[in-house]
Amino acid sequence: MIGFVGFSIVSAFTPGPSNLMVAAAGVVGGFYRGFLTLLGVAAGMATLIFTLGFGLGQTLLASDPGLLVMKAVGAAFLLWLSWKIATADVKNDNERTIVGPISAALFQWVNPKSWVVGAGAIGTYFNPGSSSVALDAAYLAVLFLICCIPSLLTWLLLGSSLQTVLKNESAARIFNRVMGFLLAASVILMFV
Repeated sequence: MIGFVGFSIVSAFTPGPSNLMVAAAGVVGGFYRGFLTLLGVAAGMATLIFTLGFGLGQTLLASDPGLLVMKAVGAAFLLWLSWKIATADVKNDNERTIVGPISAALFQWVNPKSWVVGAGAIGTYFNPGSSSVALDAAYLAVLFLICCIPSLLTWLLLGSSLQTVLKNESAARIFNRVMGFLLAASVILMFV
């Protein structure tokens, strides 16, 4: 359990598309609105880990065409989100939108980093010979959910702390473009 907790915290903290999404939500929507995005990411990851532990995700992981479709959908979503962030209107804070909790949760299902983390977690810490596969999968999923929230919270706090600095339109525009570029650049890692 200690090993899995450490794995969960570190894997949720390391930079990736979901972390950038949570940080951007903090910048645009502040802590409270960004927290909903954070919860969506955490719930999506927990659901993915449960599904992988239960064995349903193994079929997709074993399918080259399935993996390619997952990467293509994930890349398309990230490029669309990158464009939305990079070109966001910095003049009217009330009209700026963030990725909602449901979209953030669903994104985990096409985010290759999420699949690598989930498959690594299940491959390393799951006992497939268990008498209660569903219960063990649910246990790991809930434990990951609890562990990843503090890691994602760091990214949200980083983003929301920049919110006051980015009230300046030119600083906000530069930040949006940099975040959009970084998110778009993460697409390259999906195919390496």
